[in-house]
Amino acid sequence: MHKKDLRTAGVELSAAQKVVVMLHGRGAPADDILGLGAHLDVEGFALIAPQATRFTWYPLSFLAPTAQNEPWLSSAIEVLASVIDDINKAGIPDEQIYFTGFSQGACLTLEFTTRYARKWGGIAAFTGGLIGERVEPERYKGDFAGTRVYIGSSDPDAHVPTDRVNETANLLTTLGADVKVSIFPDMGHTITGEEIAEANAWVFRQ
Repeated sequence: MHKKDLRTAGVELSAAQKVVVMLHGRGAPADDILGLGAHLDVEGFALIAPQATRFTWYPLSFLAPTAQNEPWLSSAIEVLASVIDDINKAGIPDEQIYFTGFSQGACLTLEFTTRYARKWGGIAAFTGGLIGERVEPERYKGDFAGTRVYIGSSDPDAHVPTDRVNETANLLTTLGADVKVSIFPDMGHTITGEEIAEANAWVFRQ
């Protein structure tokens, strides 16, 4: 399954005070999402982008029953947990760790950070929602303690229904996140400059 295969940019982890963990979409290399760092306000950050085995974090739609995406989903969660452990061991606390992802990577970003809800630095999810056939509140615990979360998406989107985006935002809010959702008409399955500007203003310029 997944290995801890990392691509990096920005400041070396040993010298950084802040980190952004970046998760690529289905079929894309980690270097693609790492390139998004050039458009985010992450100067002075260490950028870390794990690479999924065969470029896919889990095989089916994020809306499939969770068991059907196993054991790949659990393996992806374990890789992320290990990455966060490494970052903590480098002396960087959770509240200085940020996350971003696109599409499948955005879904995994939201799933991981909500399973381990705590005061993170911030979260920017470009077209994603919590994973599973339905949102299951009993799966998640913790307290985001005011963590800012940005979710941008299109209506319609070929892969991520707006209803799931809104359900995700509602659940994160109940766990103490400060969530901003932007739904753009007919935007398509992509990341736009407007989304990036909103994510920078809401998440990264704190």
